Amino acid sequence: MAQTTTWKINDMVRDDATGGVKTVYWECNVQDKDTGCSATEGGKLRLTPDASASDFIAYASLKESDVLGWIHNSLIEGDETAAEAKARIEKVRQDKVTAQVARKTAEASGMPWAA
Repeated sequence: MAQTTTWKINDMVRDDATGGVKTVYWECNVQDKDTGCSATEGGKLRLTPDASASDFIAYASLKESDVLGWIHNSLIEGDETAAEAKARIEKVRQDKVTAQVARKTAEASGMPWAA
C-alpha cells in the first residue's frame, strides 16, 4: 500500500495594515495511490497577530513551513510536542485509509452470469 501524506494551506486572511495573519485554513490529506482511497482532516486556525512581538512574521515574509508550524502547534494535546501532534493526526488519517482499502479489497461487485 503506497500512502502519501500531504499538509496544505488552502487560504489565509490577514490584516492588510500590519501584515499579520488572522486566519489560516488548512488540511492534511492521506491518499493510497494504488486504490484512490483517501482521508482528509482540515480546519481553521484563528490567530491574534501582534506586530510588536519578537516572533512576529509579516505576511510578505512567511514561508509555508512557518504556517504549518503554527498549525502543528495548535494541534498539541496534553504533553505532546508539535511533531507528535502532527504524527498523531497523520496516523489517524492513515488508519482511515488502511480501513478503506481493506473494505474495498474485501468486496467485489458484478453478476456471475455476466462474466
